[in-house]
Amino acid sequence: VIMESAVDVHFFIRLIINLISVFILIRCYYAFSHHRENAASFILFGVGVFLVTALLNSVTVSMGFAFGLFAVFSMLRYRTEALGIKEMTYLFLVIAMALLAAVGNVAHWVLACLNGLVIAIALLLETRMMLPLCGEKDIEYEKIDLIHTDRQDELIADLRSRTGLDVNRVDVVSVSFLRDTAQLRMHYRMEQGS
Repeated sequence: VIMESAVDVHFFIRLIINLISVFILIRCYYAFSHHRENAASFILFGVGVFLVTALLNSVTVSMGFAFGLFAVFSMLRYRTEALGIKEMTYLFLVIAMALLAAVGNVAHWVLACLNGLVIAIALLLETRMMLPLCGEKDIEYEKIDLIHTDRQDELIADLRSRTGLDVNRVDVVSVSFLRDTAQLRMHYRMEQGS
């Protein structure tokens, strides 16, 4: 009886809105990062969260409890995997969309508009329209005399010539005077296709 009352026309409409929204969001993620495994996992995770939460909602589980359940589950599942901040953000957005679709008390058109807004913001932030495309790499550097703050321009010029990257800033992470090396974090501008 509970299952039949949970699966109605509104359930299927919200499922379709969730599927389309999550797919478009993760397609946006994939277009810029090309991590197929993450993209497929995020889509399946969004569908799973929606289905379980929508069915649990019919058994009077609060949205706070449902969100906490899946937040804890996702952290436990992904804590062994070295996910970056970007991947964790997309995972959070997928969970949020699924929970909003499953237990949110908003009209279908409002749900679709909210998801569309999230997708539009994500797409905008992935391009260089709002923020420049920048990358960073950690490297071990042997010319330790160039890490002095007075020689920052020489250091950047050396890194540009050796890496071919448009390096614009360098942070010294650590220095080993015993090995005469330094751990550097290079910040560089990326081209659109990089």
